[in-house]
Amino acid sequence: MTDRQMLVDQLISDEGIRLTPYIDTVGNTTLGVGRNLTDKGISHAEAMLLLDHDIDEVVTDLAESFLWFVTLDPVRQRVVANMRFNLGPAGFRSFKRMIRLVREGQYPLAAGAMRESLWATQ
Repeated sequence: MTDRQMLVDQLISDEGIRLTPYIDTVGNTTLGVGRNLTDKGISHAEAMLLLDHDIDEVVTDLAESFLWFVTLDPVRQRVVANMRFNLGPAGFRSFKRMIRLVREGQYPLAAGAMRESLWATQ
C-alpha cells in the first residue's frame, strides 16, 4: 500500500480512537481504532507489548515514589513490582505497614504482612 498514512487518518476519522474499552454499536467490546476485542482479541505480541509498557509504568512509579525501591536486591524488587502491578498504585499504597517494613529492611516482617493480606489469598 503506497499511502498507508492516509488510510490511518481516514480510519481514525471514521472510527475515532478510544483508549479504554467500550461497547460498540453491535455489542462488541472494542478498543483503539475499532479493534473488535470480542471477536478478534489481541495477539501474543500485542499482549507482550502491553505488558512491557505496564511494567515500565510500575517500575517508574516505584522508583519515583519509593526511593528505597532501587536499593532492593533484584528478588525483592520483583516481589514489590509484582505486588504493585497486581494492586495498582492506590491498592499498593494502602499497604502502609508492609511498605514501612520494606523501607526499614525488616523483610521477614514485611513478608508476613504480605502473606496475611487478602491480596495474598486472591
